Amino acid sequence: MLRAVTSRFYAATSAALRANIQRTCAVQAVRYSSHVKESDEEFDARYEAAFNDPNTDGWLIRKLMNDLHGYDLVPEPKIIIAAMKACRRVNDYAMAVRYLEAIKLKCDKNLDKIWPWMLQEIGPTLKELGIDTPEELGYDKPELAKVNVFDIH
Repeated sequence: MLRAVTSRFYAATSAALRANIQRTCAVQAVRYSSHVKESDEEFDARYEAAFNDPNTDGWLIRKLMNDLHGYDLVPEPKIIIAAMKACRRVNDYAMAVRYLEAIKLKCDKNLDKIWPWMLQEIGPTLKELGIDTPEELGYDKPELAKVNVFDIH
């Protein structure tokens, strides 16, 4: 008796689920295919405008930084300058320094080329806002680093 009830229940629910899944997949394909490609200038302008908006609070600044960090790119200096000004506007010095650290990590393999150029471009704004770089704060050297045993002798 129980086997007959469960098999009928399974047959009824699986048919309904299959129909729902097919309908959902078709709708998602339509939604995703209508995406418009954004140019680099539009991308930069969108993030710069979002950071420069006076109504942007600390949470939204963090979200914008996180979204921007998720892309496979190093942001333009004008976006970083807008982000630094936004951090100072909401009085979050720590977020500004951490974002500079994140930008430095994004430079990855081209650190010796990109990071000095980036500091040259954003340096005057950092001085104007009173924000120190991670190197000036000593964050480039670990505080509690142990000496490598292979380098002792």
